Amino acid sequence: MTNKLVEIKWLRKLYRYTYKTVFSKYDVIMENHVQDCETLLDIGCGSFSPVQTFNQHLYCVGIDAFAPSIEKSKKLGIHDEYHQMNVLEALEKFGPKSFDVVVALDLIEHLTKEDGEQLLDMMDKLARKRIFIYTPNGFLPQGDRENNPWQVHYSGWEPKEFRSRGYHVYGVNGVKGLRGEYAKVIYKPMFFWSFISDITEWFVKNKPEKAFQLLAIKKF
Repeated sequence: MTNKLVEIKWLRKLYRYTYKTVFSKYDVIMENHVQDCETLLDIGCGSFSPVQTFNQHLYCVGIDAFAPSIEKSKKLGIHDEYHQMNVLEALEKFGPKSFDVVVALDLIEHLTKEDGEQLLDMMDKLARKRIFIYTPNGFLPQGDRENNPWQVHYSGWEPKEFRSRGYHVYGVNGVKGLRGEYAKVIYKPMFFWSFISDITEWFVKNKPEKAFQLLAIKKF
């Protein structure tokens, strides 16, 4: 690993254990729930997965359908192993109960409702200990970017849908209404309103219906 990558990783860790910890960001919540885990499957890993902030090392496998995202992630050294593939074929490739932790972060909203249900069923079969889903609260319109057709949103999900499947749901990324497409704050100055959004994180954590995004956690 180059000195530059080491420095970047160190700065991300510092940010994670200061600002992100204070405001209980979703990757901090996730790491607090994987202390007894060793392996992780990151479904739809993208180019900048938040699993990179974990201080605890898990053997992480990233899968994604978009090759440029995998190449960017490889350069950052986020995962230990990568596969470019249809994410809905993960069970066929890896087999039942093949990972302690299975995550789908900013993924399910990019699928149709039918495919999203298939994803959830598949994750139940893949995971031994934990499942994490991170998604907007309800439908959030979003188009493509960076010539990536998988960036478009096709479905919206609510806390009650995850609870019905045995998940505990946290509200994250502040109060709904402060952010829009790509989770960017919609008011100016952006720095001020980002800070306000972070402060409201404390309020919505246990009131996910009022949050901009959801973190759903399932334990086995």
